[in-house]
Amino acid sequence: MRYFIEFAYEGSSFFGYQIQPNQISVQEELEKALSTILREPVKTTGAGRTDTGVHAKKMFAHFETEQMLGENLVYKLNSFLPESISINRIFQVADDMHARFSATFRTYEYYISPQKDPFTIHSSWQTWRQKPLNMEAMNEACKILFEYDDFTSFAKLHTDNKTNICKIYKAEWEPSGNQLKFTISADRFLRNMVRAIVGTMVEIGTGKLQPNDLRKIIEDKYRNSAGVSAPAQGLFLVNVGY
Repeated sequence: MRYFIEFAYEGSSFFGYQIQPNQISVQEELEKALSTILREPVKTTGAGRTDTGVHAKKMFAHFETEQMLGENLVYKLNSFLPESISINRIFQVADDMHARFSATFRTYEYYISPQKDPFTIHSSWQTWRQKPLNMEAMNEACKILFEYDDFTSFAKLHTDNKTNICKIYKAEWEPSGNQLKFTISADRFLRNMVRAIVGTMVEIGTGKLQPNDLRKIIEDKYRNSAGVSAPAQGLFLVNVGY
């Protein structure tokens, strides 16, 4: 039987979601907890991977077991797992449901703190400066993203991507308390894509680039044409749709 797990994690203490040799990962902690409680080896498949320091408010993974899982498994897992990982629910799905390949969209949020704030140092990019970012210009640039589907310029170099084609459904900046929040949703994302887009958007927000410069950056299909990647700690995976 196949089960889905919906969970969240604060990524500051992890080297990303996916298991890596000699590093602490969310997947390793999750599989260790499941294997211990179910008393059998359990392997999970996540909806995707997140980089070191990136967070998830809503993440999914699937695993298989022949055991009938009780309602108290969520409680047991939350008691076993570190405080930085929380299990929200576990539910049975069809055998052909896949946490990664059955997903139809993913949504990320990125947070920028325009002032020094010790309480958001692990959950935002603190870009405090005398002149505020021009959110109007950044949102004007967001509209340009919908004109394209090849985002090679925002892809991490030397990966095994078979295609850099993505369909963006939503991209916008808005105030969130004393922060700025960028929300972006697409059918798929390339490695480092959101952080590269944010880094480029900040250059537009400071006036270093103009919104229309984004067209040439995308059409160049060259990573060095875009801005630097924004720091990982401001990025959150907030939803995966099926």
